[in-house]
Amino acid sequence: MAVLRPLKVVIDNYPEGQIEQMEAVNNPEDPSMGTRMVEFSRELYIEQDDFREVPPKGYYRLSPGKEVRLRYGYLVTCTGVVKNDAGEVIEVHCKYDPATKGGNTPDGRKVKSTIHWVSAAHAFDAEVRLYDNLFLKEDPNDAEPGKDWTDNLNPSSLEVLTNCKMEPSLRDAKPGDRMQFERLGYFCVDPDTTPEKMVFNRTIGLRDTWAKIEKKQKGAQ
Repeated sequence: MAVLRPLKVVIDNYPEGQIEQMEAVNNPEDPSMGTRMVEFSRELYIEQDDFREVPPKGYYRLSPGKEVRLRYGYLVTCTGVVKNDAGEVIEVHCKYDPATKGGNTPDGRKVKSTIHWVSAAHAFDAEVRLYDNLFLKEDPNDAEPGKDWTDNLNPSSLEVLTNCKMEPSLRDAKPGDRMQFERLGYFCVDPDTTPEKMVFNRTIGLRDTWAKIEKKQKGAQ
């Protein structure tokens, strides 16, 4: 698990100083690859896109009063937020249900969303390079009159993110190693990686249904 654009979550009713080991599946499509243990604590990081203070229609991830499942962890409900001077949400507060360890619901209640996370106390920082198409058109030479192929270069073909939060087990990854970050896509370790600074490159992204919905809603406004 990796969080590329981190937002801190504090579980207020989780015991301070307590650390639990959660069993995580290495490959859901291949049980023979076994499991690993992931640290769970009172303070976590989730993706910024997995929280909305004012959720649009069709948004089932974390929002005030909404309950979601933390992958391999517990069910949590948002109880409040902390904002900076600019009015931006910088911290989300939640409560958890101790009876839902592993994401199970003994009472049978349903939740519509499961999100990934990393423990704030155990995650390490890394750089992530998000590559996209180099050109805006399939044929770069298909340029407007008076322009050439350079005008079809995609200005967003590379986005570099720093201070991304990584699950501790990724510390063992070596240049050239490949892995899937849950819900985010497929990545490999860049040759620029050093013991002091790890660098991951996205090779293939995963389809984000909500991102498309949100983009369409904004376009209609």
